[in-house]
Amino acid sequence: MSTSTTRLSQPLKGVRVLTLALNLPGPAAVMRLQAMGATCTKLEPATASGASSDPMAIYKPDAYQVMHDGMKVLQADLKSPAGQATLHQALAKTDVLITSFRPSALKKLGLDWKTLHKRYPALCMVSIVGASGERAEEPGHDLTYLAENNLVNGLDLPPTLYADMGGSLLTTEALLKALLLRQTGNKAKGVFQEIALSDAAAYLALPRTWGLTTPKGDVGGAHAGYRVYPCKNGRVAVAALEPHFAASLCEAAGLAASAAHDMRQAKTHRAIADFLLTQTRQQLNKLALQQDIPLHTLAT
Repeated sequence: MSTSTTRLSQPLKGVRVLTLALNLPGPAAVMRLQAMGATCTKLEPATASGASSDPMAIYKPDAYQVMHDGMKVLQADLKSPAGQATLHQALAKTDVLITSFRPSALKKLGLDWKTLHKRYPALCMVSIVGASGERAEEPGHDLTYLAENNLVNGLDLPPTLYADMGGSLLTTEALLKALLLRQTGNKAKGVFQEIALSDAAAYLALPRTWGLTTPKGDVGGAHAGYRVYPCKNGRVAVAALEPHFAASLCEAAGLAASAAHDMRQAKTHRAIADFLLTQTRQQLNKLALQQDIPLHTLAT
C-alpha cells in the first residue's frame, strides 16, 4: 500500500481519542474511529476482579470484543483521587474525549465542558446523551427512543438497535466536525459537541415522518413493486420501485406494459403476488439476474 493510499484510508492517524462511553453507541463509534487511524484509549470503571464493567462485556462479550479489538482499555474509579489522576494523565495527551454520562454525572466528576475547557483549551469533547436539552437527565434506551418516534410496530421488538447505531454514526460525524472546527479556528480551541440518541432515532424516522414508509407510502406497501411476498418455498423482498424495474417485474409476471404505471392498483398487487407464489427461490434468483429485477429471496 502506498503512503498516499494509507493517508486516504487513515485520515485520523495521529488523532488521540479517550473514551469513557460504555455499552454500544460510544464503543461502536470508537471502533470506526480506530478504522480511520485514530489512536483510541478507553477508561472503564474499576472492578475488584479486573474484569470489564462495560454492560456489553457482560451480556454479549463477543460483541464487546469486536468493538474493542486493538484498543487500549484501562480501569479507574473516577470518584477516587487515584482514578482522577489516571484520567487527567490521559486527558493531557488527548485530542477528543467521548463520554456517555448524564450532564449531572459529568459535573460531579469534574468533566463538564466548562471545567474541562478551562483546564484543556485545545481538547474537544463529544458527549453522548439520551435526549437533548432539559431531557438529558431522563432515563431512556434505544427502545424508548424508537418508540417515541413511531418506529416500534405492535409488540415486536425492532430487528436492530437503530438509535444506538445511528447515534454511533452521529458521534463519529461530531468528532470529525469538532476536529475540523478546531483546525480552522484562529487559536486551535477545543470544540464541544452533544449527540442525543433520541435525535438519532428522529433522523432515522424521517422517511416515516414524511409518509414514505407508512402503509400508504410507496416504500411502505402501497407500491406493488416494493413489498415482501410469499413465494413457493419461502419469501421474496422485491424492490422494483423505479419505472424500468417495475416494467421488468410486470413483464415477468405476464402483465401488460401499462401495468407498470398502475403499481398502486389492487389488481396489480394481486397479479404480482399470484405470480411470485408460483416461483421457487431458485427461479426468482435466476429471474432477477436475467431480467434485471432488484429482489432478494428469504427462507420462510
